[in-house]
Amino acid sequence: MTAPDSPGASTKPFVEALRRGPFGLGTAPLAGLYDAVPPEQARAALRAAWDGGVRYYDTAPHYGAGLAERRLGEFLRTVPRAEAVVSTKVGRLLVRADGPDEAAGFADDAPLRRVIDFSADGVRRSLDESLRRSGLDRFDLVFIHDPDDHWEQAVGQAYPALARLRDEGVVRAIGVGMNQAEMLARFVRETDIDAVLVAGRYTLLDQRADEDLLPACLRRGVAVIAGGVFNSGILADPGPDAHYDYQPAPAPILARALAMQAECQSFGVTLPAAAVQFPRRHPAVTTVLVGARSAEEVDQDLALLDTPVPDELWPRLAER
Repeated sequence: MTAPDSPGASTKPFVEALRRGPFGLGTAPLAGLYDAVPPEQARAALRAAWDGGVRYYDTAPHYGAGLAERRLGEFLRTVPRAEAVVSTKVGRLLVRADGPDEAAGFADDAPLRRVIDFSADGVRRSLDESLRRSGLDRFDLVFIHDPDDHWEQAVGQAYPALARLRDEGVVRAIGVGMNQAEMLARFVRETDIDAVLVAGRYTLLDQRADEDLLPACLRRGVAVIAGGVFNSGILADPGPDAHYDYQPAPAPILARALAMQAECQSFGVTLPAAAVQFPRRHPAVTTVLVGARSAEEVDQDLALLDTPVPDELWPRLAER
């Protein structure tokens, strides 16, 4: 199975829609990732993003066991839906359980457990359930979510099912979202996806996506959404309790982040401003995806993108 080198006719308008606004908003934090978020705080964050020009919103059943989809759907009913681009994901079904899935890391979880399912039936069921939870009439983009250990089923069943839904006009575009670059590059080479969401693999600390994935996306006309730009927080605040890739940061990684922070400070720039702006410099990157759990954090992210970063700083950071 090999995709054609020329992108489909629907790709370019879709890419332009993703480029609207300063960044995309990831909704995992609004669903209680690590710590609970009150409903009014989530609503205020979504409103601040919309008022700040954000028009792309990403969610998933995994985030708060459906809570992110519900909260996002409720908010989108208060604004012109046609102006928004919304993505969700398939690959995890939510099944009734005796209690919350504590291993998932969400404080606001319902009594549901996540069941991995990349089958064609699982894809259709997942999307139907996401539509019901959110109250939306459609999703613009649907990602296959973290198929790391499930290549055969994901490429053999989930991808064809999504491609059919795209052909039928049920969804506008399809893609794959992962925390690795290597399998994403394989999807780009061997299928006809429209977009990839690559988390944490094209950042100031980790640029492995540029080895194969980003060049492949440029050749095929595949949109790239760069997520995890702070690498789980270390590039936002490289302190002793910083996390990298969802784990306590190893000493060598922390040392590199601190050296980058010092370089930024010598130019009068904060490390978070450089971190959020770095991926946008690559010609393959369509937009960045930033998570926030409050209106204040949204405003901070908007300010980071408005911070001037001297061109002379980038090669200094590359040396680190």
